[in-house]
Amino acid sequence: MRVSAVPFLVASIASLALAPFASAQDQRPGYGPSLNVTTAKKIAAATIAECQKNNWNIAVAVVDTAGGLVYFERMEDTQTASLDIAIMKAKAAATYRRPTRVWADVISKSGPAVMTLPGVVASPGGVPAFVGGKVTGAVGVSGVTGDQDEQCAKAGLSGM
Repeated sequence: MRVSAVPFLVASIASLALAPFASAQDQRPGYGPSLNVTTAKKIAAATIAECQKNNWNIAVAVVDTAGGLVYFERMEDTQTASLDIAIMKAKAAATYRRPTRVWADVISKSGPAVMTLPGVVASPGGVPAFVGGKVTGAVGVSGVTGDQDEQCAKAGLSGM
């Protein structure tokens, strides 16, 4: 009798662990038309300006709604790992239609099961771009702390 209760208990725990993700999923905005290169360059320029103001060396990636790279730039002496991380953050923010900070919060509350989803990046610095309440792409920044990356990404989006 105890053996048959184990699968039920495991399923119950798993559903509770993913409940915050499911409720966040229900609130996702729709997709709009993808960002173009001109807008992506403006976002990157505003992002880099914020980072230069703070003497932070970063890489910035801007992607379309499907996570495809539209524009990429890196500052001199940016750590090489940040090149791929910026792209991954942007892609995760666009395809999941939420800031990458959300994943860190969900994992801390729900456990590591969420980390098995493809393309999850649980570090701040990936932020979706919105036009008319719809996701049009995203910006990803890497090179300093997650909070600083996110600060630069948000500054970049204010330049749209």
